[in-house]
Amino acid sequence: MAPLLEALLPVGVRHRQLSVRTLLLGMLLCQADHRPAHLTRVHEALLALAEADRVRLGVTVAWRRGPHTLTYRQVERTFSLVVGVLAKDRPDGAPTEALQGVLDAVLEASVAPSADASSALAVDWTDLESFSTRRTKSDGNYADQEAAWGHRKGGGPGEKDELFFGYYLSLATMVGDPEPVAELVRRMNLVGCRHDPVPAMVEVLVAMFARVAPGDVVCDSGYAHRLPARFALPLRAAGASLVIDLHPHDRGTQGTHQGAIAWNGNLFCPATPRALFELQPLARGASDKEVAAHDQKVAELSRYKLGRVSADDHDGHHRVACPAAMGKLRCALRPASMTGTFDRPEVLDPPTGPPACCSQQTITVAPSVNQKTAQRHDYLSKPWRRSYARRSAVERSNARVKDPATVDVARGWCRLMGLVPMSLFVCCALAVRNLDVADAFDARRAEDRRREEQGLAPRRRRRRRTTIQDLVATSANAPP
Repeated sequence: MAPLLEALLPVGVRHRQLSVRTLLLGMLLCQADHRPAHLTRVHEALLALAEADRVRLGVTVAWRRGPHTLTYRQVERTFSLVVGVLAKDRPDGAPTEALQGVLDAVLEASVAPSADASSALAVDWTDLESFSTRRTKSDGNYADQEAAWGHRKGGGPGEKDELFFGYYLSLATMVGDPEPVAELVRRMNLVGCRHDPVPAMVEVLVAMFARVAPGDVVCDSGYAHRLPARFALPLRAAGASLVIDLHPHDRGTQGTHQGAIAWNGNLFCPATPRALFELQPLARGASDKEVAAHDQKVAELSRYKLGRVSADDHDGHHRVACPAAMGKLRCALRPASMTGTFDRPEVLDPPTGPPACCSQQTITVAPSVNQKTAQRHDYLSKPWRRSYARRSAVERSNARVKDPATVDVARGWCRLMGLVPMSLFVCCALAVRNLDVADAFDARRAEDRRREEQGLAPRRRRRRRTTIQDLVATSANAPP
């Protein structure tokens, strides 16, 4: 991207010493040392290079009066020119196409060294505060004109909902499908809090899937609860498979289609026992017995689900068949199914005046049916739980950039205000984080191969939870 940006910058009378390529390198070096995102830190990182590197990168150049070292004003000048060509004439808190292209290219370059790049992504957004004082000026505006007041919800115990002034940062982290891969951030998007982060990130993902083979998109109900035209439909049209957690308002029965009951993204036989439709997600910390009973009910419910008999056509339509016709049930309306074994459920009270799903061999399902809730796996099933568990990868990405021991993108981390400066520095921080994660992943995989070649047991994860029995056993005054 450096040559393309260089071509966009205005040409002055005097030669500009600092190139865009060197500026981007300085920003990356600044984040590699876990320094704040300040231009003074970028200047210090470039001056700390070896003499040969400074000459090669143009940090030190030969002038008529002798060698000249890059000054802070030159760093500020080049950075302001880059921001000018990537910003909008009237900033509104949303990135330009050029800015998003730069962010995509830098992150994709940091993913390229990894041999196991995956298009399966876990997506989530988080808050990013601005350095603005949050006080309105005499003209009614803030110092950071693109930032706005947003809402964030703490997930830890005792954390309350609160307002913050800044931006919504959306990340898309690679996840394994099914083999594990390095959890690298492949796409990002930053918008002011007056914008909805979900449609903005969907546009980024759709553009990505136009270049690479689409995969899974794993996200929570904060994404899935949006209008289908803003989330589910564009991603399905791009070829992505959704693995989502349904919002409580979207769970349960959502009408019927040709007699079949629409429930949690699938169509079911109208004679399905009502007790099976009362299934809810497993509680956190459920016992093995509770998990086994829950999976048994889900398996029983799946026997009543209408099965696919065709793939989606170019318009998104597909056909499904009655579960009795597919041999999963015994039903008097399908005489052939009554000759099967008795280990399958039997419909004792078939509907009178059978609807189309019971009388026809197959029915057509339009993309408007279950358009908000349809996904790759049956909701609440064991495969769905395993697949949805990959969403924790993006949570780790958010935690990494907010960790005080690493980047710590808290208020004051970047004192430059505006969408473009914040986006560029966050992108550099994520690129450096990708390289660190890729190196650690390769080291772990090499260690696993070494242990396998030597016939050693696989490396086990360290136990990090201490129980109350452990604390009592190690106490000096432990009871007998």
